[in-house]
Amino acid sequence: MKVNMMHGAGGEVMGELLQTLTKFKHNNAGGIGLEAMDDGAVIPLNGQNLVFTTDSHVVRPIFFPGGDIGRISVCGTVNDLAMMGGRPIALSCGMIIEEGFEIDDLARIVASMDEALGECGANLVTGDTKVMERGALDGIAINTSGIGIAKTVVRDNGLTPGDAIIVSGTLGDHGIAIMAHREGFDLGEQIKSDVSPLWGMVEKVLDAGSVHAMKDPTRGGFANAINEMARKSGVCVRISEESLPICKSVKSAAGMLGIDPLEVANEGKVVMGVPASQVDAVLAALRSHKYGRDAAVVGTVTKGSHVIMETTIGGERFIEPPMGDPVPRVC
Repeated sequence: MKVNMMHGAGGEVMGELLQTLTKFKHNNAGGIGLEAMDDGAVIPLNGQNLVFTTDSHVVRPIFFPGGDIGRISVCGTVNDLAMMGGRPIALSCGMIIEEGFEIDDLARIVASMDEALGECGANLVTGDTKVMERGALDGIAINTSGIGIAKTVVRDNGLTPGDAIIVSGTLGDHGIAIMAHREGFDLGEQIKSDVSPLWGMVEKVLDAGSVHAMKDPTRGGFANAINEMARKSGVCVRISEESLPICKSVKSAAGMLGIDPLEVANEGKVVMGVPASQVDAVLAALRSHKYGRDAAVVGTVTKGSHVIMETTIGGERFIEPPMGDPVPRVC
């Protein structure tokens, strides 16, 4: 068996690869480590919860409607920290650059990273650079690692029967924006990536109410994220199709491309499990922030297993985790 593109797409096939990649005996520093397969690790240190995460980014095209590989590299790491309740403090950056890459494009990427850092109050404090010969790499790959501090640690496995499922905004924007751009669809400003640093929004939520579980629906999209949360929590999640916030333009483009918008990556959204008593406070906090204006309650948590969608025509169907993200190289 050999590694193929599906192994990196965030779905069921990637889970098979992770069975090999996570076989470390030294996988925990006394907190929440690799064995938890969460958005990051939590390491107790001098009475504080140090959150640590790392991510690598290989996006094609490098520049796309709404963002670029630099913005994604910062936002992806900041958001993984935020999903654990961590206030981002410091990031590292490792760049692997292909010979012949335009210096002006590199400067544009760095400026984009700096802008995203400024939004969330973090700093880039160390890094590394390698240059590969022409043809050995598709332009540029960026790795970012980050550390943060969490007052209250949030996991992705804490869903409880009775919880409401909230998404912070419209789904499918990032993956569909990139795929439409690749296919040469001229959609003007109708579809743009949602790539955003979410700590400011998440901080408002954590100050306003209680969150039982949280995850950002990146590779594999909402379908993969909600299935992972339900499976880890040992519960059933019922989703209302009518309540899912999806832009009309994204639905139309997804239909033309033959892609389910629930299965493509988002880079500026959160899926939350919230106690019923906290829904109003959490929604108010989300909607008070520019990245959460379209926040909506989309489902409930019950006893049982699986993720079930109540369709607009009155039926039911399972939302299955995708085998892999149908739009590769998006994050």
